[in-house]
Amino acid sequence: MTLASDDLASRFDRDGYAVLPGVLTPDEVAELRAETLRICRGERGAVEGALPPVAGESADDTVRGFLCVHYPHKLSALMLDTMRHPAIVGPLTEVIGPDIKSMQSMLFIKSEGKPGQAWHQDEMFIPTRDRSLTAAWLALDDATVDNGCLWVLPGSHRPGVIYPNREHEDPRYDCTVESYDFPYGEDDAVPVEIAAGSALLFNGYLLHKSLPNTGGRGFRRALVNHYMSAASLLPWAPPEPEQPMAQADFRDVVLVAGRDPYAYKGLADVRTPRVRPDRSGGCDR
Repeated sequence: MTLASDDLASRFDRDGYAVLPGVLTPDEVAELRAETLRICRGERGAVEGALPPVAGESADDTVRGFLCVHYPHKLSALMLDTMRHPAIVGPLTEVIGPDIKSMQSMLFIKSEGKPGQAWHQDEMFIPTRDRSLTAAWLALDDATVDNGCLWVLPGSHRPGVIYPNREHEDPRYDCTVESYDFPYGEDDAVPVEIAAGSALLFNGYLLHKSLPNTGGRGFRRALVNHYMSAASLLPWAPPEPEQPMAQADFRDVVLVAGRDPYAYKGLADVRTPRVRPDRSGGCDR
């Protein structure tokens, strides 16, 4: 089942998120899981901060050693193709517009016992000029409350406010700082349980979090890509010397729909694949 375009756009505008059921086939999900193992084994290239695989360890144990790999689309043609997948990009054009670029991918693995992330807003980390930042959270396993699905605060994107953040020592969460002092309570939070092969789209201002995987032995794998309007500048890094902040534009991007009005600037290869440390590995910000 797919949402009609106007229904998707209206739900997204009202709630700040929308679920796209079954955007990937079971075969596509299985191949992405297999590719996850290849990445964790180092078969697709170096991942900064990754420990070498242990000889003779099982596939599950190899994958279990990772919490999250940043920028897997730079290692894997399959991950890059998934970033451009028509079943995901099509709905994105309904909530962002016809011209779309992507600047980040993250491959979350989160095996049993691994932490979640505290309340936060993606736009705090990836600022856009036009509030168009949108995540596509693609489930590679059934995401449930037990294994650490996302929780959202519906409508929290609508004020367009970036709330303050602070360090925390909550062992349930990894090294991401937590947002606080927002006008919503835990009773307003909604778990978003989705089946493998489904996607959750959500706005960059939406407050969301995840809890640890408290299930039995198993994974809550998810491929998360971030998108925005290609017509907007991306001030994700400091401007060049003597360049006004308003002209700062991060160009390590992938065009996934329409045209790029800033194509004349060219592209850059700035970010490299790396692992995200969990709290047991220290907080490297």
